[in-house]
Amino acid sequence: MSHERGEKITLSVIKADIGSLAGHHKVHPDTMLASTRVLAEAKKNGLLIDYYVTAVGDDLQLIMTHKKGVNNKEVHETAWNAFEEAAKVAKELGLYAAGQDLLSNSFSGNIRGMGPGVAEMEFNERPAEPVVVFMADKTEPGAFNLPLYKIFADPFNTAGLVIDPRMHNGFIFTVLDVYEGKALDLSTPNDLYDLLALIGTPSRYVIKYVHRKDGEIASTISSERLSLIAGKYIGKDDPVMIVRAQSGFPALGEILEPFSFPHLVEGWMRGSHAGPLMPVGIKDAKMTRFDGPPRVAALGFNIKNGNLVGPSDLFDDVAFDETRRQAQIIAEYMRRHGPFMPHRLGPEDMEYTTLPDVLKKLENKFRPFELGYKPIIKHELEEIK
Repeated sequence: MSHERGEKITLSVIKADIGSLAGHHKVHPDTMLASTRVLAEAKKNGLLIDYYVTAVGDDLQLIMTHKKGVNNKEVHETAWNAFEEAAKVAKELGLYAAGQDLLSNSFSGNIRGMGPGVAEMEFNERPAEPVVVFMADKTEPGAFNLPLYKIFADPFNTAGLVIDPRMHNGFIFTVLDVYEGKALDLSTPNDLYDLLALIGTPSRYVIKYVHRKDGEIASTISSERLSLIAGKYIGKDDPVMIVRAQSGFPALGEILEPFSFPHLVEGWMRGSHAGPLMPVGIKDAKMTRFDGPPRVAALGFNIKNGNLVGPSDLFDDVAFDETRRQAQIIAEYMRRHGPFMPHRLGPEDMEYTTLPDVLKKLENKFRPFELGYKPIIKHELEEIK
């Protein structure tokens, strides 16, 4: 199917954990095949222009192009059907946590809030339209906060912010408060410190979109928090992200550069531990040590007339060998803490894990103890403020 140059194209990346081999380890190829059949039918019927199915860890990834815009019911229902077919195969094979991220029994019109993670953007296709799709496992959406800051706001990372007139005015970050369901836009470089004040708490404040000052979309990130949707821990969020590259956006190398630092993210084992985010090729995107360590894969595409050209497996490269070695050292150091902070997450983040069930069991076993002072409890502290 051909399109006029500049026609609006939508790129949708939708992921879900529908069951995995040998625990929270990796997606079984038969489940990928089941979902591929659904997308192939959607392409044949003209709903999708193109698609690519892959997996990172225990998450099935659907990368789709179409002309239906974001939040389209037909596209979302197609993705839901693809996950359901994959989950059926997972159950037949006895895979672990089959259908884990499918929090509803039936599709309700929009896949957001039903478990799967969603990153979508609509744009006028450039003559050359390079994009990078990032897919992480065993971590949360806020794991992309630091890399996004570096890509779009740090001149020590992104030379284009200094020397490219099309980027010199900076970008607009939309930051989402995932607990309150509120968002605000912050413009860099003017609002840089305000931006950092928020996104330095990635468990609560998540970068959702990045735009150029002319309104052109530059990046979009999934923001679904499974524990906040389900009200309990059922798995980590495992975010996805799309970043447009070149010609008024950061260069490919500027987009990848932040991942040369294996920064600490929340997630890892049982969603309850901090560990390094390790950039890996698709062949190494499987979870082993302590169900991790947290990993991120990146696929590079060009989009032409809506068709996906590629991909290139961007982290499957010796240039990131040193980063992976550092990640191993950090993982070893963090693991030596065992169940102690800062390896295990703090009490606020543990609230949405399985730990509260243990604490409830111990609740009636606590006895009064004379501290010698009156502690200021949380609600009293709020009154003082």
